[in-house]
Amino acid sequence: MLIRLLREQLAPYRSWLTAVVAFQAVSVLAALVLPSLNADIIDNGVTTGDTGYIVRVGAVMLAVSLVQMVGSVGAAWFGARTAMSVGRDLRASLFHRVGSFSAREVSQFGAPSLITRTTNDVQQVQMLVAMACIIAVTSPLMMVGGVAMALRQDAGLGWLLAVVVPALIISVGLVVSRMVPSFRLMQARLDSVNRILREQIAGIRVVRAFVREPYETARFGRANDELTEVAVRAGRWMATLFPLVILLVNLGSVAVIWFGGHRVDSGDSGVGSLTAFLSYLMLIMMSVMMATFMLMQVPRAAVCADRITEVLDTRTSLTPPSDPLPLDPDRRGWVDLDRVTFAYPGAADPVLSEVSFSARPGQTVAVVGSTGSGKTTLVNLVARLVDVTGGEIRVGGHDVRRVEPQTLWAGIGLVPQKAWLFSGTVRSNLLHGRPAASEDDLWAALEIAQARDFVAALPEGLDAPVAQGGTNFSGGQRQRLAIARALVRRPAVYLFDDSFSALDVATDARLRAALRPVTRDATVIVVAQRVSSITTADQIVVLDDGRVVGHGTHAELLTDCPTYQEIVTSQLGTDEGALA
Repeated sequence: MLIRLLREQLAPYRSWLTAVVAFQAVSVLAALVLPSLNADIIDNGVTTGDTGYIVRVGAVMLAVSLVQMVGSVGAAWFGARTAMSVGRDLRASLFHRVGSFSAREVSQFGAPSLITRTTNDVQQVQMLVAMACIIAVTSPLMMVGGVAMALRQDAGLGWLLAVVVPALIISVGLVVSRMVPSFRLMQARLDSVNRILREQIAGIRVVRAFVREPYETARFGRANDELTEVAVRAGRWMATLFPLVILLVNLGSVAVIWFGGHRVDSGDSGVGSLTAFLSYLMLIMMSVMMATFMLMQVPRAAVCADRITEVLDTRTSLTPPSDPLPLDPDRRGWVDLDRVTFAYPGAADPVLSEVSFSARPGQTVAVVGSTGSGKTTLVNLVARLVDVTGGEIRVGGHDVRRVEPQTLWAGIGLVPQKAWLFSGTVRSNLLHGRPAASEDDLWAALEIAQARDFVAALPEGLDAPVAQGGTNFSGGQRQRLAIARALVRRPAVYLFDDSFSALDVATDARLRAALRPVTRDATVIVVAQRVSSITTADQIVVLDDGRVVGHGTHAELLTDCPTYQEIVTSQLGTDEGALA
């Protein structure tokens, strides 16, 4: 997965990679020439006392050093740009893919895991690319070139290279192979820590209200300890690696000095050649050490690449049609549910079964039922946030699966059960409904949503800051702003998923009265808990355990639907006038 991911992500940056290779090659060649020049100075300049020769060769060494510096800087510059660009592209790809997911895929991965994959996992792959641009070219060239130049200086010591270098490579390979399982487990444990932390931060008020701080602290402590345990295990292997490499490097250096000293004493080699051989050995060993740094990153990056690729390879269940149909302008706002069924994969029973009804512009259809009866699922199916598993939903005359999703969503104004506001300002949140809306449009929507007064009272007005999730507003204010956002769009179909639950009765009544003239030419489907707010609806659909058990007006259902009668009685009492 790692190789495939890197091949795909690096393809647009081949020219930069070519520049990295070229600069690294220049830098390595310059580094390989320097020890030979140094040996030449020792054997042909110092021993003969030829100062002029020393100065001339020294000047050449200085020039070569400058070339090496330019090559290193150029390689680092292009390598850093490549790595940062790959990270940017991966994050963008993940964001785009997750943005196309339905609620089913998001639940499959979990929000904390998706966040970890988009941030931490991408960072690990990005670090590998950065290290590879610096090391992947340098190390092989340095090893091969170092061996060739060392043998050129003193072939009699070549056997040392045949012993030390393979021993170093085998040792590093054994240690790195032990690190892979730990890194894989570490990413999973990191997901767990992120999930628990996210739950505790989001639900801090619930935790405090039920005095569960000790329990939550212990739960986080267990997850944190499990992550620490795996990280320490991986860290032990990493800690073992460096002393092992340094030990082999030092043993190799001692062996070169010992055996090379005997060769110098016997006249088979010169001091300069021995010095150069030792320098080449150090370059070879350093290249192996640099490769070790990269190899240490490979296992963790491979695990992260698997997790990233898993997201990128997941296709959303909301597949766009190959031959999309346009919405019929003559049927603008028409909504038809024909024997709609929905079941989660592997579930024993469906959430919705054989649900059928129709809604037309100017009509208000209310959906009521007990908790868990499938009301929110029904709204999500109409908006095609998930797809039906049986039957058909038609909006604007066509099956929603045959319409381009963007076209479908452009004609729907959804106010979800949990009113969510984005960090920014009141204005920026309202403009989510329609980016081209004027300031008058925004104030008009706020007026209808009964939010104008409190927004106007804010010092910054429309430019008042909104915290993430809208936590700096009350629940009722968030709901009214979410309703205003949908009103700004002026869609053909309004979907209100229990969107008035946080409003007091008086505000609810004023808001519904203000909505009627605005939604006169639109279809309104509203999920409601308070029966008193839907008695004037054109149709009321009663759900029980995912099935339609009643369908009609308030008066008709009071006569024909026992389930609806129970709901009304539980809320309004058994008073005859209240029931009527």
